[in-house]
Amino acid sequence: MGRRQVVRRGSLDPVFEGSNPSAPAISGNRGPGSRGPGFNVLDDPNMPTGFGELKVFSGSAHPDLAREIADVLGVTPGQARLRRFPDTETSFQIDENIRGTDVFIVQPTCANGSVSVDQHLMELMIMTDAFRRSSAARITAVVPYYGYARQDRKDKPRVPISAKLVANVLSAAGINRVLTMDLHKAQIQGFFDIPVDHLFAAPVIIEYLSRLDSPNLTMVAPDAGGAERARAYAKRLDAELAVIDKRRSDDGTAEVMNVIGDVEGRTCIIQDDIVDTAGTITKAAIALQKNGAARVLACAVHGVLSGQAIERIDKSPIDKMIVTNTIPQSKAAAACSKIVVLSVARLLGQAIKSIHEETSVSSLFV
Repeated sequence: MGRRQVVRRGSLDPVFEGSNPSAPAISGNRGPGSRGPGFNVLDDPNMPTGFGELKVFSGSAHPDLAREIADVLGVTPGQARLRRFPDTETSFQIDENIRGTDVFIVQPTCANGSVSVDQHLMELMIMTDAFRRSSAARITAVVPYYGYARQDRKDKPRVPISAKLVANVLSAAGINRVLTMDLHKAQIQGFFDIPVDHLFAAPVIIEYLSRLDSPNLTMVAPDAGGAERARAYAKRLDAELAVIDKRRSDDGTAEVMNVIGDVEGRTCIIQDDIVDTAGTITKAAIALQKNGAARVLACAVHGVLSGQAIERIDKSPIDKMIVTNTIPQSKAAAACSKIVVLSVARLLGQAIKSIHEETSVSSLFV
């Protein structure tokens, strides 16, 4: 039998789903437990397709997001034990049979409390090895935030391209596919020799921004490199576009933020993919305020919020700092009244369902 064919009692009826059909529907008399004629195995996420039953597991980086995704899919999170030895080595054991299953490991490679980016990356590789050796049919790494993405080129002599190295080690560990979101540079997909599904959080953020009902809206790119992304948001929101031109002063001691575009009396939304220490985004907000902006908001997909980021946002003219839950937020971030966290669990869940069913994920792209 072909790998993608499911064997059950009864006849197999073809399903016409374009050039990339999923597993066949099942009809006919199937004895006790039959769900009626015309029942499709894909109606139940627990029923196997060509790669077996869908399983969602989580590392320690973001278990809350993994549970949200499992709820969206209507499945129970996979049973496994992940712990650390006193010398900080990672121990992982799967507590259920996953032979022939379609495994999705939810693990953003970010820091979380005292656990570093590197530790979470190592966790992902150890988990992958365990699933590979336990005969999982396919292993997909769900990496909403791809750590080391900003080290994607040699911008100085004798430095590594760490984003490429991470792609190499994930592939070597045995991962068959990667599902990620808003890479710092889309070209990072080319660092992988395995399929990469690159999602965008824009639908989630744009839906929230459209409900604000703010007049005279202007999307602002915090630098020239983010202009294309801000333009895409502006088009969807029917907004104007402005760009911050960041330059050093003549003596090189300070940054001068020049605003390109009309922002006077307008509601300005600074859009970026990552907000880390929040230095650039808060300076941009001050520049917009000085140029007459009526209100300043900011949005970013990945809220790293390290160092003095929370303090800077609190003291800045930014009314709201909108991020998604690709990265778990600290207690300080949760306590900050300016920070709004949007969930991307449904978007990731829909992508996982499409990957599992071998259907197109194009509808999820902006």
